[in-house]
Amino acid sequence: MIKKLCCIALLMSVTAVAQEPLTAVPLYTEAELIELIKKNQHLKRVKDDDCQLVQDIEARAETMELPSYQFLYGDMLAYAVCVDRNVELGLYFMRKAAEQGLSSALEQLGRYYDVGQLVQADKALAVIYLREAASQGNLAAQLRLVNLFNSGHGSPRDYEDAYRWLFHSAVADKKLHQQIQNALARLAEKMPESVVRRARLPM
Repeated sequence: MIKKLCCIALLMSVTAVAQEPLTAVPLYTEAELIELIKKNQHLKRVKDDDCQLVQDIEARAETMELPSYQFLYGDMLAYAVCVDRNVELGLYFMRKAAEQGLSSALEQLGRYYDVGQLVQADKALAVIYLREAASQGNLAAQLRLVNLFNSGHGSPRDYEDAYRWLFHSAVADKKLHQQIQNALARLAEKMPESVVRRARLPM
């Protein structure tokens, strides 16, 4: 009798769980995903959502060709987040996002070519990607680009723009502010005073 009651109770419990509605994870809007990417929280978000959106993310990257989703899917592939690792395909999608002008993709590829992460180091390619991201106001790209120029890479024809973009950036962090100040001082040494003055004029 006790065994029979236990079986009935277990059956009722399983039935109750089965009847609970599953909560669907809403797909990220473009604006929301871009903010997650800027904060470098996009991969964590996919993990936190228990990898439920992989097929939707893949469809928006491959079929709809949305740059933010191409970047997300590329990162997922490169770092084996909710999918099997495929660095080559991951880089393909990152490049597709960069071709559409996504600042974060341009900055990341520029950084990868600068340090040789996932790809062979290529300072010339790094400058190309970083310059495009920097022109869109990407602070990380602006600082890295100036540092590359200070290290002897790139063309002096680009110094003025790089100086202007970084000089007019707004930074609250004191340590980062000092890094920017030092980088600008070094770049100014490579430029005529008249060009530095012009670069400092309001944009």
